[in-house]
Parts: sequence; C-alpha cells; structure tokens
Amino acid sequence: MVDITLDVEPGTGQTVIKLQTDAWELNIRGPLRDFVHLAQIRDADWNRRRSLAIGTCAGVPVYWASSDGNVAVLVGHDDETWDIAVSVPLSSVDEIATQAKRMIKHQ
Repeated sequence: MVDITLDVEPGTGQTVIKLQTDAWELNIRGPLRDFVHLAQIRDADWNRRRSLAIGTCAGVPVYWASSDGNVAVLVGHDDETWDIAVSVPLSSVDEIATQAKRMIKHQ
C-alpha cells in the first residue's frame, strides 16, 4: 500500500506529493495544476512508450507511465534512462489527481 500526501510547500507555493511505503519515500514537487493532469495516466501507456512529464524530484523531471494496472514513477533526465523508479497502483495516481482537483477548488 502507498500512502499519499499532498501539501503546499511553505515559501514556494509548490505542491509536494509524498508517496510513501514502509520501505521507501518519494517527494515530488510541482504546480498543483500539473498534478491534475495525472487523471490522463491511462493514456500514458508504457507499452507504447508514452509517459507524462509531471513534477520534479531531486531537481530532475518525473515521468509517469501506466502498465498492467500499475504506474511507474520514473525520476531522471528522460523516461528512457531514469535514475530512480518505483511502481505504484493505478488507484494511487487516480487519488493524486482527485486530491489535486479538490485542492484547486478550495483555493
């Protein structure tokens, strides 16, 4: 199970998404409106070499690609030669998009 937290980073206005399990944690930053676009994750089919470039982690881009009910979150300079990759359930990415949309409505 992946725990998800969306928060606004003080001083920057950037949204921080924390993806966390018992074994790892990944913090992704970017504009809140960008994370709403994760609702299109099913169009980013890895088998067709498609991905969504949304957010940054450790100063480099983050790419999101769906495959077989999961989403690969790829951290690196491009979606072919990433440095870090984690797999999360598709439902977790749906939750990020839903929470981002909800947060925009309450701004």
